Amino acid sequence: MLVLVAPGQGAQTPGFLTPWLELPGAADRVAAWSDAIGLDLVHYGTKADADAIRDTAVAQPLLVAAGLLSATALGDISPGAVAGHSVGEITAAAFAGVLDDAAALGLVRKRGLAMAEAAAITETGMSALLGGDPEVTVPHLEKLGLTPANINGAGQIVAAGTKEQLAALDADKPEGVRKVVALKVAGAFHTHHMAPAVDALAKAAEALSPADPKVPYVSNKDGRAIASGAEVLERLVGQVANPVRWDLCMETFEELGATALLEVCPGGTLTGLAKRALPGVKTLALKTPDDLDAARELVAEHSA
Repeated sequence: MLVLVAPGQGAQTPGFLTPWLELPGAADRVAAWSDAIGLDLVHYGTKADADAIRDTAVAQPLLVAAGLLSATALGDISPGAVAGHSVGEITAAAFAGVLDDAAALGLVRKRGLAMAEAAAITETGMSALLGGDPEVTVPHLEKLGLTPANINGAGQIVAAGTKEQLAALDADKPEGVRKVVALKVAGAFHTHHMAPAVDALAKAAEALSPADPKVPYVSNKDGRAIASGAEVLERLVGQVANPVRWDLCMETFEELGATALLEVCPGGTLTGLAKRALPGVKTLALKTPDDLDAARELVAEHSA
């Protein structure tokens, strides 16, 4: 059984979209998306520097566009389940048929703008903690006033909060944590700092008509497979200010009988977690079109 997953913010790198735009029809498709949402995705995906694509309002639509473009290049596939990490949940909603591509890109554009606006209120950020026991790490973070915003499994938790709180974490790591790494994001996502963005996203969602998922849609909220399109959309809205439980998503992949996990462009982060948390599950990350042949072989071997 194949699980198709989409990465979240921080996976983007300068120029990562360039080789994908060389595929037939890809440049025209992305240009049309750019016009529709009022953001030059071609420029940001090919020529913009790391600072420019770190901007939340840019990064999020760029990631969804890349995920949709790379998945389309695979051809017609039938995964046994889909999921996305954070903003990748919108990409996954399109994979599942809950939203069409235009609706997904329109929603993520509004999401990115709303989250960027919320992040500008207070200087905040996120740091990944590698190693350690969650039962020790989570109380330590809470003691420092930080939120365990992403519980990713495989020995990784992402803390979010103010710059002062993150500085305190650097000086006082939880017992067992090997390393603390600042992430290339511009805010404390999936925390109470994002509450203003929830309201804006709820208003944007009112204009959408979600369909029920065609395949199991595994939610970041609690790892549950959601069968209602309306509930998927409701969770997409609330998820902005609530922790990502990718650890529970991976537990669900295992329960569903996953034998392979394919991560769309810009892949790497989620396959890395799966390699550690899901031994025996084959993984592949779509980084460039050079990976497409191997991805199609994986799809053929493991599709339902």
